[in-house]
Amino acid sequence: MSDQKVQPKVVVFSTPTCSFCTMAKKYFRDKGIKFTDIDVSRDQAAARDMVRRSGQMGVPVIDIGGKIIVGFNRPQIDQLLSIK
Repeated sequence: MSDQKVQPKVVVFSTPTCSFCTMAKKYFRDKGIKFTDIDVSRDQAAARDMVRRSGQMGVPVIDIGGKIIVGFNRPQIDQLLSIK
């Protein structure tokens, strides 16, 4: 038996020119966290969805299992993903 928890779904709303978006995605890759990257500069419907979920126009907006994080807030990310 493994006590491995199932990773919650992670979605990163980002743009290609956002340095904090790049840092967040690199952090997820380094930690082996699977995520979906949505480029809101190319997808207007996704941009509207991001604003609806977060109330924010800025990126990154990170959705971890339905909990919204605005910006690259590593302590909050670690807490929601149980990263030590």
